[in-house]
Amino acid sequence: MTVYLKLFWEFFKTGLFAIGGGMATLPFLKDIGETTGWYTYGDLMNMLAVSESTPGPIGINMATYVGYTVGGVPGAVIATIGEVTPSIIVILIVAMMLKRFRDNRYVNQAFYGLRPASTGLIGAACVAVVLEVLTSIQAVKPGAGEGIVNTFRIAGDSLLNWRGLALAAVLLVLTNWVKPVKNWHPIVFIGLSAVVGVAFGFAGA
Repeated sequence: MTVYLKLFWEFFKTGLFAIGGGMATLPFLKDIGETTGWYTYGDLMNMLAVSESTPGPIGINMATYVGYTVGGVPGAVIATIGEVTPSIIVILIVAMMLKRFRDNRYVNQAFYGLRPASTGLIGAACVAVVLEVLTSIQAVKPGAGEGIVNTFRIAGDSLLNWRGLALAAVLLVLTNWVKPVKNWHPIVFIGLSAVVGVAFGFAGA
């Protein structure tokens, strides 16, 4: 029961503060993994890949995935409910006070201030994904008394993940400049990338 309550609480906080869409939840999810030990950062990247390639909002997909990993089907349901509950509450409040919110200058200014925060969260998530997938650089969270700034270290023998870079480059070319295939549905490229990952062992890269 304690695990389920913790799942709900962690994802309730994520749903409440991750303003800016699904990618903005990644810094929160990274922190959850580091503080609870439920999953590694590599696991998080795998969750992201699955969540991006399945229907539905990425934040909810990732909540469901993490919940299932930690607590099975009940955990998936509880984590998902925790993720969406803040949005439901906020929407109900706004719906009741829509006319007052619509032209309220303080509300408008608050949202104006939230835009840079959302941009920063999404940008941090993108940088984290690039570092994890295309390089061997890992961010190391500071310990107690070591400040608040992350440090970085090279996990492998090479700075760059050449197989990941090669696959990214091929996909970039195919989706932008090769006329016969650039209009293919994204799911085709996702499926082909999964096949390449299995065939060439990208998980061990």
